[in-house]
Amino acid sequence: MPPQLPLFEPSETVLVDDATGRIVYTPRFVSDAEAAAWFDELRHAVEWKAQRRMMYDREVDVPRLTAHFRLHEDALPEAIRAAAARVVAATAVPFSGVGLNFYRDGHDSVAPHNDHLYEIVEGHPIALLSLGATRRMTIRAKQPPRRVFHVDLEAGSLLMMSYATQVHYTHGVPKTDDPVGERISLAFRVKPKRPTGQTGRRDSSYD
Repeated sequence: MPPQLPLFEPSETVLVDDATGRIVYTPRFVSDAEAAAWFDELRHAVEWKAQRRMMYDREVDVPRLTAHFRLHEDALPEAIRAAAARVVAATAVPFSGVGLNFYRDGHDSVAPHNDHLYEIVEGHPIALLSLGATRRMTIRAKQPPRRVFHVDLEAGSLLMMSYATQVHYTHGVPKTDDPVGERISLAFRVKPKRPTGQTGRRDSSYD
């Protein structure tokens, strides 16, 4: 059986800490009240976008809604500003961008993937803050012995994944037939600076 992380641990749980990288799960990173308030603000204040993308030679709907922000933007929602400040203070990582996903129900998901390394400054981790309903993330090693972790991402939790883990692991949030509520995830990254006068590559949003 793959390792199963318990919910509601009082302190962080280290899933991986070796040559393949470091993955740490921290439940209750923010209080239930803060998580609920931030979820409610983002649910209504963010201009969520439905996307389509090519898959297997046909265009399909992306099974979730998305949004992206650079953290220096003046019009940043206050919930994102507060969440970013909390994460930066706790991790000492100079995060500069955030990708948001809105999972409307169990039919919304994200396929197994690793983040594009060109969208992260080399050596910097990714921090994933979860709000709303609990959803399960599957983290799977790409090479033998192909370790698999199933992590129930509860509201207010923080999952940290080092830069190296994007080379050695995939992660995804599968669909579920279980009745689940709405979930919003905030994936903080240290984004490369765009050349002056260029828009650069389009930000991605995962998890």
